[in-house]
Amino acid sequence: MKIKNFSLILAVILLLSVSGAVILSVQAPDNQLDTVAVNDIVYNLKENWKSLKAPAYPLPGISYGIDYTILDTEGYLLRTTKSGITADENTAVRHRDTILSIYDTGDNYLGKLIIYNDSNKHWQNFRNRLITDFLLMCFLFASALTVFLLIIQKKILKPFQTLSSFAKNIAAGNLDISLPMDKENAFGAFTESFDLMRTELITAKENEYKANISKKELVASLSHDIKTPVASIKAISELMSVTATDGKTKKQLETINAKADQINLLISNMFHATLEELEELKVTNSTISSQLISDILLHADYQKAADIGPIPECLILADPLRFSQVLDNIISNSYKYAGTRICITFHLAAALLIDIKDYGPGVFPEELPLLTQKYFRGTNSKTEQGTGIGLYISAYFMDRMGGSLEFSNSKDGFTARLILKLA
Repeated sequence: MKIKNFSLILAVILLLSVSGAVILSVQAPDNQLDTVAVNDIVYNLKENWKSLKAPAYPLPGISYGIDYTILDTEGYLLRTTKSGITADENTAVRHRDTILSIYDTGDNYLGKLIIYNDSNKHWQNFRNRLITDFLLMCFLFASALTVFLLIIQKKILKPFQTLSSFAKNIAAGNLDISLPMDKENAFGAFTESFDLMRTELITAKENEYKANISKKELVASLSHDIKTPVASIKAISELMSVTATDGKTKKQLETINAKADQINLLISNMFHATLEELEELKVTNSTISSQLISDILLHADYQKAADIGPIPECLILADPLRFSQVLDNIISNSYKYAGTRICITFHLAAALLIDIKDYGPGVFPEELPLLTQKYFRGTNSKTEQGTGIGLYISAYFMDRMGGSLEFSNSKDGFTARLILKLA
């Protein structure tokens, strides 16, 4: 039931209660004597006066419900309808009873008839009935008011408390707690809107999170991609500086080399900060031909000092962009730390194996399992600038492409093996 309808019912009950109380208050009890009944009693007493002295003789007019007392000529009690009522004329006067003289047909005085005034009894009954009706109306009104308050609690106060709790959860960022919908209460129209607001906030938060991840991925990807051409600039400037004979040119090349180091450091710091916040870099695998590796190696080998063997025909599962970053990292590290020519060979088995071998001193055997850990740098690499991120990212990309990255030492150098999954 709607609050409006119940309020109307409550108002009607209140109006009926007040009206009933007013009606009862103006309905005084009717204390008038029935003159016909009194005359009939008087007539019967006059006709049977002599018989009244016999106690067994029934008094007339008992059916009228009128109590009375009969006095003889001396004023003494002769008969009465019931004990406890007026028994003499003086008491009758004080009690405001009706006193009638009785005469026979010859106008001889026989005695007196005292009709008992029972108005107090009627007034008592009237008062009791008035109190009973008033209490009943109060009970009905109180019951209706109680039900009304319960409806107020259910339809207004409780939904308001629910909305208040929901608003606190929203303010605290707890967007997973939905708001129950109840269109029957006073706040039903707002309930759906509030929950739609929560849904929109969740969507906006997810979109913001995705946008931040996308920006961080872009920064991380660009930072890492820029490191390779900077490394190429640095390598070429170092080579030109060694072969330059003109002092001015050599100084300019040294400046270029120093600026390349500065750029590389800034990029490394930016990449490091982004990687700390980024949970994962996106890798999108697709089926590609192994012959595309030739083009990727062509761009990665910036010193053109790599001997590349024949590439077997097969289809591999990889992300071309991420795979090119892996090759850039490994080849750049070989040139940076070994400073020798590179031999790249391919083997086709259950997977495509790519061995990238240099002829440098390698790393300590106990450090081989640590090369792909974040920020780890080998003992023999302390003289070179770096962050220890390149091989960590490379191993991460290979794992996301379904492959792996392994390292091993040999008598004449160091080998990095890429294992690519066949499509």
